Order: sequence, then structure tokens, then C-alpha cells
Amino acid sequence: MTDDATHDDELAWETLYGETAYICPGFDIQRERVRLPDGTETDFDYLSDSESVVVLPFTAEGEVVVIDEWRQAVKRVNRGFPAGGVEGEDADLAATARRELEEETGYVADGIEHLTTMEPSNGVADAVFHYFVATDCEPAGEQALDHNESISVETTEFDELLGAVEDGELRDGRTAFGVCYYELFG
Repeated sequence: MTDDATHDDELAWETLYGETAYICPGFDIQRERVRLPDGTETDFDYLSDSESVVVLPFTAEGEVVVIDEWRQAVKRVNRGFPAGGVEGEDADLAATARRELEEETGYVADGIEHLTTMEPSNGVADAVFHYFVATDCEPAGEQALDHNESISVETTEFDELLGAVEDGELRDGRTAFGVCYYELFG
């Protein structure tokens, strides 16, 4: 069996140079010059995004608070979990999850607990999603959407979300992952 540290060193790329190639609201494109383990030099571009929280919010009655949101990249409304970027001053990820839940849905959670952290597409992006389960959520806050958000809020049964994943109807990747992970390990 290979020693993990040696194995990692053998596979590691060396970054020779890096720059921000493109900046836009929401993400940047990074361009790097890298040296591969065999000595070949090449360019590598990737999407750079701030870390995000994704919230699986349950009401006291056991329903899940979901959002329907227009997604311009795919030109349709997608059902999903409330989510949002971690901002520079956000040291407490649970507090960030509470904030995003209230801003996107108007719901406030009594309890919140970290579920898991994942890198959704680490071959092309440096994005990191921190998943939280919020409990005893009530519509006690105020929705405060960003200027570019078109969101409606509903509640549904968890089993309906799971069925929508199984049927291929729920296509939002971060939400489908959260549903499956919660079903398996939550």
C-alpha cells in the first residue's frame, strides 16, 4: 500500500504562476500556469467562488422549506434549498446559514446543526458547500432578497423531495446531494 503523503506528492501539480483572468459578480475565473508531475507545463483555468452554506430547513411539523428560483444559466425555475455565499466577515458558518435561511425564505430556525461539507465540482471550480440542517423553522423573519434573486417559498414533505430526486425531476445538484446525504446519514 502507498504512503498517502508520498502518493499525494507524486500526484501534486506545481503552480508556477496565477492570475485572475476575469471578474464578474458572483465568481472569478482564475488562470494558472502549472507543472504536472511528469514535468509538462500547461495552463489551467477554473471558476473561483466563495464558500457557501446550504440549508435543509425543517418546520416543527416536519415539512421542508424549499425555494423555487429562476436559474438563468439553464433558463428555468429550479426547486432547491436556501443557500448563499459566505461573506468576508462570516466566521461562524452556522450563523451564516441562519442568515441565508431568513434572507431567502423569511423563516427563522430554532436549531441548526452542521451536516457535511463537500466540493461539488473540484475538477473545474474551487467551490465548497457547507450543509446545515435547521430545525423548528417558523416564518417569523423577513425575506430580504438580493437584487438578482427571483424566489418563491413553499413547504413540502421530505419524501416528496426524495421522490423528485429518484424521478430526475429535482435537478438542482446541491439540493439533490443534500437530500440524498440526509436520507443516508442524517
